[in-house]
Amino acid sequence: MRELSVVGVRVELPTNQPIVLLREVEGDRYLPIWIGAVEATAIAYEQQGVKTARPLTHDLLRDVLAALKAPLRAVEITELKENVFYADLLIGDGVRVSARPSDSIALALRVGAPIRCAEQVLSEAGIVIPDEQEDEVEKFREFLEQVRPEDFAG
Repeated sequence: MRELSVVGVRVELPTNQPIVLLREVEGDRYLPIWIGAVEATAIAYEQQGVKTARPLTHDLLRDVLAALKAPLRAVEITELKENVFYADLLIGDGVRVSARPSDSIALALRVGAPIRCAEQVLSEAGIVIPDEQEDEVEKFREFLEQVRPEDFAG
């Protein structure tokens, strides 16, 4: 497993499909995952420190895990089958629960849990951005600084 960090979310044009971009902590590969608008909003809210009047689903799950004293130890993106990513939540002392990567990432951000990815998934779906395209990554980061969670409401 390789540890990843969340670069951020954005809307892919012209389809208006949200995407979360992850990057290897110790490496050069990026992992783009297309996600739903609700999950994109949840990730963006957490990255931007937006607090809602009532807990979102991912906040609720964080609170339930805390109340049960069952911490989220890590998120693992385990497989890619027919263009669908699969992930597991590693909870407490060895409990493994299957979950969508987008929900897993939103929860991991809320509790500070590491996000890991199977080498096979990174080999298949990861992309290396050449130095001359680093400017595009910088533009993406600038976009992330200006995007609002409401931009993902669909």
